[in-house]
Amino acid sequence: MQKLFFKTAVTAAVVCFSSMALAQQKYSVSGTVKDHKNGELLIGVTVKVSEDPSVSVVANEYGFYSLSLPEGSYTLIVSYPGYRDFELPVKVEQNTKLDLPLDQEEKGDERVGKIDEVVISGIKKDKNLTSAQMGTETLSIKNIEKLPVLFGEKDVMKTIQLLPGIKSNGEGSSGFSVRGGATDQNLILLDEAPVYNASHLLGFFSTFNSDALKDASIIKGNSPAQYGGRLSSVMDVKMKDGNNKDYNVNGGIGLISSRLSVEGPIQKEKSSFIVSGRRTYADLFLKTSDDYKDSKLYFYDLNLKANYQINENNRLYLSGYFGRDVLGLGDTFSTDWGNTTATLRWNSIINSKLFSNTSLIYSNYNYKISLKSNDNTFGLNSQIEDWNLKQDFTWFAGNKHSVRFGLQSIHHTITPSSASGTSVSSFPRNPRKSWENAMYINDDFKVSDKLTVNYGLRLSAFSILGGDTYNTYDNGVITESRFLEKDKFGKTYFNLEPRITANYRINEVSSIKAGYSRNTQNLHLLSNSSSGNPTDQWIGSSYSVKPEIADQISAGYSRNFNHNNYELNAEIYYKSMLNQIDFKNGAQITFDTAADVESELLYGKGRAYGLELIAKKKSGRLTGWISYTLSKTERKINGINDNEWYNARMDKTHDLSVVATYELNKKWSLSGLFLYSTGNAVTFPTAKYELNGQTIFQYSSRNADRMPAYHRMDLSATYEPESTKRFKGSWSFGIYNLYGRENAYTITFEDNPNNPGTTRAMQTSLFRWVPNITYNFKF
Repeated sequence: MQKLFFKTAVTAAVVCFSSMALAQQKYSVSGTVKDHKNGELLIGVTVKVSEDPSVSVVANEYGFYSLSLPEGSYTLIVSYPGYRDFELPVKVEQNTKLDLPLDQEEKGDERVGKIDEVVISGIKKDKNLTSAQMGTETLSIKNIEKLPVLFGEKDVMKTIQLLPGIKSNGEGSSGFSVRGGATDQNLILLDEAPVYNASHLLGFFSTFNSDALKDASIIKGNSPAQYGGRLSSVMDVKMKDGNNKDYNVNGGIGLISSRLSVEGPIQKEKSSFIVSGRRTYADLFLKTSDDYKDSKLYFYDLNLKANYQINENNRLYLSGYFGRDVLGLGDTFSTDWGNTTATLRWNSIINSKLFSNTSLIYSNYNYKISLKSNDNTFGLNSQIEDWNLKQDFTWFAGNKHSVRFGLQSIHHTITPSSASGTSVSSFPRNPRKSWENAMYINDDFKVSDKLTVNYGLRLSAFSILGGDTYNTYDNGVITESRFLEKDKFGKTYFNLEPRITANYRINEVSSIKAGYSRNTQNLHLLSNSSSGNPTDQWIGSSYSVKPEIADQISAGYSRNFNHNNYELNAEIYYKSMLNQIDFKNGAQITFDTAADVESELLYGKGRAYGLELIAKKKSGRLTGWISYTLSKTERKINGINDNEWYNARMDKTHDLSVVATYELNKKWSLSGLFLYSTGNAVTFPTAKYELNGQTIFQYSSRNADRMPAYHRMDLSATYEPESTKRFKGSWSFGIYNLYGRENAYTITFEDNPNNPGTTRAMQTSLFRWVPNITYNFKF
C-alpha cells in the first residue's frame, strides 16, 4: 500500500507540473544564501527579481533557493531582516549556480532601527500577507536575550508562551499547551531529533541553550505534510552550523548558571564546528549549609555540531545534544533525568531544481529514581529510545511551485516504569517496540499574485512489534490478552492526513486565510499534573490505546499599517479530537507485577475552539506586541463527569501578554512584559468524612473548579558598552514578578487544626521577587 501511494503521489506531481516546463524554455538560477561573515546558511531568505517582483522564492530551511527565468539580464534582490539588502545583476543564458552572501546590519547602520524586529522576525516584513501557512511564528534568537525571564536565562520556550494560542502550563514551567492540546501533543525537534522532555529543574529552564541555536519556529496545528506524529503543534529548532571563517567565544555568567560557546573553522570556508555548554551551580550554595551540604541540585547540557563540505553540491552535518538533571538529598533520595540526541545529515543539491536531505537520527529520554530508608531501598526507571531515518526532497518546480516529498521511518523502544528494591517486588518490564512510518507530499503553490495555496497529504502507519503481552480492556476489565513473540508484527494503524491552507491577498495591506488539517498521534504521555513531571510515563498505541486524531479548521485576517511597520493578525479555530486519554476516577497507579497502566485509562473525544489576536510594532525605538487568546477546551469521556463534557486541565478562558522593548540609546535598552491568564481547571473537594481516624475528601465533577488567576510583571535593562573589534560585552539586569504577586503553584486541603470540623485551603507559591544579573561576552 505504501509503495502504491508513493508511486501515485510522485506521478501525479510530475504530471501536474510538467506542463509548466513545456510552456517556455527557462533556465535555473540556484544556490545557497549565507551569512557573509561566518558562513552560516540562512533560512527563509527572500530572493526576487527586480524586473518582475511577482517572481520570488524563499530559501528552504537548508538555505537553498532556485529561480526559473527566461534568457535575459536581471537584477536579483536578496532581503532578510537584520541583514543589508543585497542586489546582484545576473545574465541568464544557461542554468547558473549562484551562492549569495548577506552582511548583518550593525548598530551604526542607518536602517537598523527601521527594520529590525525585536523577537518575532527572520521573515520578510509582509510575509503575514503573502504566505499561505497559518499559525506560524519564527523567533529571532539574536533578540530573545533582551526579554526579562526567570533567573535571567534567555529561553525560546518561555518566549513562545508569550504568543497567542500558546499557554504556559504553570509557574516556571517549560511545558506548554497549544490550542487546547496537552503537553505531549507538541512535537519538539532539535536538528530534526525529537526531544521528549524539553525542561530542566522541573521546568524552570528549558533544554535549549540559545547560544547554540540559529532558528526556532512554531506551527500551531496547520503544519505542512512533512511534519507529523503530534496533534497540536510543531516546534522546529535548529542549531548553529559554526563559524567557518574565524574563531569566536561567547558566553554568560549569571547568579545561578553560566554558559560558554566556542565555534570556528576546522578547515577554513570548508568545515566548521560549535561546542556550547551550560551548567547551574545552585548546589554550591547548598554546601554552605550543614543541613544540605550533601544535597545535589543542578543540571548541565552540551550542544555539539560539526559540518564538512564534500564539494559544492554535498555537505555532511553531525550534531548532538546531551543534557542531564540531578537532584538528591544525601544517600536517602536521588533522581536524575535527561535527553540524548544525535543527527547525521547529508545535504545534496542533485540539480538546479532538486534538493535532497537525508538524516539518520537518534533520540533517548530516560529517568531514574532511588530511595533509601534504613535497610529499605526503592528504585524506579523508564526510557524511550528512537532510531529514525528520514529522506526529504525539495523540488522547485518553477517559480509558482515548491514541492516537498519524502518518507520517514522510526523504530520506537519504550521501557515502561519499572520498579525494584526491598520495599517492592522487583519486576523488570519488557520494553515495548513499535515501528512508525510515513510518506508525504506537499506543494506550496502561488496560484496568482493574490492567491497562494499550501496543500499536501501524509500517509502514516504505526505497527505494534512483538516481545510483550498486550491486554485489551473494557472499563478496566481485561477482555483479551495476547502475547506477541519477538520480532512479530501485531496490529498496524493506517491514517491518511490531508492538509490545506490558502491565503488571498485582498490588497497591498490586508489578506485573509483559511485552512484545514488532520493530524494523528501514536505516542502518548500519561500525567496527573497540568505542568508535567520528569517521571510522567510515555506509552505507544496498542490494542486498547488507539491513535489520537485531530481535525482542525481555522480562518484568519491580517492587516499591516504604516509601510508594514505595524501588524495585526486575527485567527479563529475549531479543533475536534478523537481517542483522547484520561485516567478513570480513583485511578490507582501501583508498582506490582500485575499492574498495567492501560487498565486505569478511559477514552473519548475532545474539542477546542478560540480566537487569537496579536498586534505588533516591529520598528522604531519602541517595539513589541500585545497578544490575547479567548478559548475553550473540553473533553467528553464515558465514565467521567457522568459522561458529560468537562473542562480539560489546560483550559484557560483568557490569556493576555504585553511585551515591549525600548531603545534608550546605543548603550541602554529596557524591556518589560505583563502576563494575565485564567487559572488552570482543577478538581477541588466538595465534602469530607472520617474513616478510622482519617479524613477522606470527596470530589464531584472533574475539573469543575479553577486555580486563582495568574498575573505578573517583569522588567529588565540591558547595558552594552562600546565594543572593540574583537571583544563585546553586555550586562543584563532584571526583576521577575515586579510587584510580588503570590501566584498559586498548588492548593491543598486539610482539616483546620483550630476547628477540625472545617477545612482550610493551603496555597503554595514559588516566587515573589527574583532579581537577576547576567554578564554576557563575545570575542
